Amino acid sequence: MHRPPARTFERTGWSWIFAFVLLVCGSAAAWAQVTPAEVTQLQVERTEDGVLLSAAVRFELPQAVDDALAKGIPMFFVAEATILRDRWYWYDKRVAHATRHMRLAFQPLTRRWRLQVSSSPIGNSGLVLGQMFDTRDEALAAVQRISRWRIAEPGEVDPEGTHNVDFRFRLDVSQLPRPFQIGAVGQADWYILAVRTQRLAFEQPK
Repeated sequence: MHRPPARTFERTGWSWIFAFVLLVCGSAAAWAQVTPAEVTQLQVERTEDGVLLSAAVRFELPQAVDDALAKGIPMFFVAEATILRDRWYWYDKRVAHATRHMRLAFQPLTRRWRLQVSSSPIGNSGLVLGQMFDTRDEALAAVQRISRWRIAEPGEVDPEGTHNVDFRFRLDVSQLPRPFQIGAVGQADWYILAVRTQRLAFEQPK
C-alpha cells in the first residue's frame, strides 16, 4: 500500500495548526471589540414584603441589535437574581431565585417604543401589558434600571445565615426569530452580559 511521504503529513499538520491559530486570533479580535456591559449599582434590602433588589446596568446596544430594533424586530433581555447561603461543609445552598424578562420593541407605525416586563418568557404574543416611550433612549433607560424587584419571599432567607446575591443581566438571543438566532450564535455583535455578586447584609433591629 502506498503511503504519502512524511513531509506531506507535516505540511498538512502545520496547515491545520496555522488555520486554527488564525481562527482563534480572529475570534479574540472580534470579542475585543465588544462594548462591555457593567452593573454600576446593586442594592439588596430585606423588608416585610421580602428581599428587594435595585440595580442599574450600563451598556451600549451593538450595531446589529440596534439595526434589528429599528426594523421592528423585538429584543429580549433577562435579569436573574439568585440568593445563595454559605455552607462550609458543601456547596452553597440556593434558597431563592427570580427571573425578570423584558421585551423591547419599536413600533414603526406609531414611532414609539414598547417595553413589556414579566416573570416568565413573553414571546411574541403581546399579551403582557407594556409601557410606552416616545424615544429609544427613554425605553433603553427603563431596561437598564431595576427598582425594588422582589427576588425572595420574607420567609425564604434566614437572617441568621450568611448569603450572597448573584445578579446577571443578558440579551437573550434564544427568543429571537429563528433566522436571527442562527446568525447571532457566536457573534460578538449579539452579546450583552453583565454579572455582579454581592454579600447580602441585613440591618439589625434597633
